[in-house]
Amino acid sequence: MALYRIHFTWKEKEVSLRARELDMTHPYFVSVGDFVFPKAGSLIIDPSEDSLRRAFGTAKHVMIPFQSVSLIEELHENELQQDPDSRIKPFQLVDQDSDDGDDSDDPS
Repeated sequence: MALYRIHFTWKEKEVSLRARELDMTHPYFVSVGDFVFPKAGSLIIDPSEDSLRRAFGTAKHVMIPFQSVSLIEELHENELQQDPDSRIKPFQLVDQDSDDGDDSDDPS
């Protein structure tokens, strides 16, 4: 099942919504419905996501003017489970002793 991420300007801010329904047959608007929000109950609350949930969480669908839409992405449903917007990234330890003892910066 397709999942859409719609980037648009709302109240002079760039925001993005994720939804399962997208209709672009209207000549002036993009109709977006069946919104997908991150699961509530997380220890870390993103104020921007919280404000979007309050503004659009009870709506069945919204009509966004084409002029305010900057990008529409089509994602796969399994990408939602991986949380593509996650800002927490794993880090890797680099072993400093594995460079064969050559401290020169000269590549030749």
